[in-house]
Amino acid sequence: MTHRARVHDARLPLRRRHSALRTCLTVFAPYGLRATYHHLTLSARIPRNLEADPDAQVRAVEELYEARVLWLARAQEYASQRRAEKRAGRRAVADPRPWWLWNWWDGPHRAWYEDPFRHPSLRLPEYVRRQNAILDGAALPGCPACGDEGPLEPNSTGHGWVELCHGCAWAPEPCPCGQRHRLVPDIPYGWNETWRRTHMGDDGMPNSPWRPG
Repeated sequence: MTHRARVHDARLPLRRRHSALRTCLTVFAPYGLRATYHHLTLSARIPRNLEADPDAQVRAVEELYEARVLWLARAQEYASQRRAEKRAGRRAVADPRPWWLWNWWDGPHRAWYEDPFRHPSLRLPEYVRRQNAILDGAALPGCPACGDEGPLEPNSTGHGWVELCHGCAWAPEPCPCGQRHRLVPDIPYGWNETWRRTHMGDDGMPNSPWRPG
């Protein structure tokens, strides 16, 4: 909440407000820090030149905040549920494991860590609502992460093949060897370039070839 307030504070230099946004992402980032930041640059239309649209960072932090409120409510419910289960002698975590406890290296969303441009296009609150619904037993159509109902795309692991969601590179099943493998990004990237929004123009629109699919 402190850093969210700093993002809103028009008395602060824009780059200090931008740093406060990054700090918010270290606390809560549904797509991972880099992928969530990249998502927000697109959804909030954060321009390369921050001065071109000072309100863009406010739009970004408010989207993040809305999603975090939804997550906190569900996480508190889950914590109460786990306490009751432990009192009843059920200490093992039942499947499905809550989405916010997934391991990035072994989870079906590992690609978002390795290729931050392949995250879902859903607004963060929509993603959180979708994951909470699945956790509660809802059978939703399409990709569990983004809802894409198109055919999966094959991706070579070097010794086998895995199928990935065309929309967000979610991997429903691991490689036949049982492991999750590194996804080589289609577009090389560097965190410094992403952080400086070299993929964005001053009009708040992504530059080709960085446009979302």
